[in-house]
Amino acid sequence: MSNYQHVNNKSHQDIKVQTKHSALLGDAIASSLTFPTEFGDVHSEYPILFRKDPQTNDFCSIAVFGFEQGENLFLQDEQWNANYIPAAVKKGPFLIGFQNNNQQSVHVEEAVINIDMDNPRISKTQGEDIFLADGSPSEYTQQMNSLLHSIHQGIEFSKAMFTAFTEFELIEPVTVDIELNNGQKIQLQDNYTIHEEKLASLNGEALEKLNKAGFLQAAFLVVASLNNIKKLVELKNKQIA
Repeated sequence: MSNYQHVNNKSHQDIKVQTKHSALLGDAIASSLTFPTEFGDVHSEYPILFRKDPQTNDFCSIAVFGFEQGENLFLQDEQWNANYIPAAVKKGPFLIGFQNNNQQSVHVEEAVINIDMDNPRISKTQGEDIFLADGSPSEYTQQMNSLLHSIHQGIEFSKAMFTAFTEFELIEPVTVDIELNNGQKIQLQDNYTIHEEKLASLNGEALEKLNKAGFLQAAFLVVASLNNIKKLVELKNKQIA
């Protein structure tokens, strides 16, 4: 369960957020959402796959950390061993929300920061302060505010990207088959990726349209990221050795 509250210096003056990484703090996850606005960083560390919401048929992008539920192969000795952590993980207990604000009889939705008070990262004794002694937002909170706005922008960019990928039929289902050194076989199902042949055969007009929107680079980064499956296999083999 979640208990989201609007962040304010009256209710949350003494609240801290633990920023270290451990299973107890919620980092034992096999994947997280990622957004095309961060593909440049994500693709160098993790495989990027697509998933489809079975109810809405909307696509989203995920960064893969492990092969089984609750398995994060980058999490070792309370350290996240990667050069980049996806924004959806780094944001911790924060979430961007919207509240109604009537300005001169005009209905306006105003973005606000919410915090999940039931998140295991919440503490009164350890971690980063949310507010300073004078009630002003801490540097950490300002960083989280910027991160949340980046995520919001990433969500909007992602919607437009998948609309374009669908238009040019660039998305295809993919099943990842893996065999570990001990003979164990693993299969990742219900995922999608970029159809490389269709990407390579796009005409000039399509390439120009995708490139101007920034989607062409995203497609190539997704394809390149799949090489990181080998990295995950190596990490898994070391774990079971």
